[in-house]
Amino acid sequence: TKPGNTIVSSCFILARPDGNGGNEMLAMGDCAINLFPTDDELVEIAGETANCAKIFGMDPKVAFLSYSTKGSGAGETVDKMVNACKKAQERYTDMDIDGEFQFDAAVSTEVAKTKAPDSKVAGHANTFIFPDINAGNIGYKIAQRLGEFDAYGPILLGLNAPINDLSRGCTAQEVFSMAIITAVLV
Repeated sequence: TKPGNTIVSSCFILARPDGNGGNEMLAMGDCAINLFPTDDELVEIAGETANCAKIFGMDPKVAFLSYSTKGSGAGETVDKMVNACKKAQERYTDMDIDGEFQFDAAVSTEVAKTKAPDSKVAGHANTFIFPDINAGNIGYKIAQRLGEFDAYGPILLGLNAPINDLSRGCTAQEVFSMAIITAVLV
């Protein structure tokens, strides 16, 4: 790992045309490496995923995802996301970070008005931190297959050199795109 990092993690960058000649872009982490990250590991994942989003021209609005929004649910994984979010806010004071959010509260301004009205991130999130690899992998594949996003990744984070991976189901275009991304990250 590079200095200051304790783990290797990953993110996917998802892109689709926005109808105005540009692209709608999302970042999702960690969807491929860490099975059950701790709250401290999630903090590192959030910072690395947000920094990767910046490389792709995004202004990251980081949402820690859960089945609970601002205390609407309870449990061990909710507590983990609440703690991770609080620690990330303290560590990355220059980033817009909030949670814990259900996905609808993170992306829908209408839902956010009800579930998290005081949040700058709710309803505007574009960088999603998942509680574990199950949720992350399922989430990015839903966006890819049903949301018609192109998925680029997994982009490996926290290493001294740009090293990336490919899914067994990737296309030739995805191999080409990852080669370009890896070259840009040098």
